[in-house]
Amino acid sequence: MAHPVDQHVGQQMRHRRWMIGMTQQQLADAVGIRFQQIQKYETGANRVSASRLWDIAAAMDVSVGFFFEGLNTAEDGPNAPALDVMGSKETLDLLRTYYAIPEAQRRRLFDLARSLGDAA
Repeated sequence: MAHPVDQHVGQQMRHRRWMIGMTQQQLADAVGIRFQQIQKYETGANRVSASRLWDIAAAMDVSVGFFFEGLNTAEDGPNAPALDVMGSKETLDLLRTYYAIPEAQRRRLFDLARSLGDAA
């Protein structure tokens, strides 16, 4: 059974890869491994070594710490599941689409969404 931390790191890796439009093959090529290994990392089936995580972070233009963001704290217990607010493909697609909108229009859309949320 995969460790919750390994699963969280894998989820973060998958989310970032998807957000920047990178395939598993492209990421694998960038770090010099096979795409099947990326699949195993993303599911948490295989642990990512520190040096490999460093290479993956560089290929994805994030800090190594990015992969641990949102991880539960020690008070939550080591096996407490992390809240995965980015778990659905629909959410990731919405975010990628949102950031593709020009900034001025994106700000207006954000203001509209906030007012609709306040009205709900």
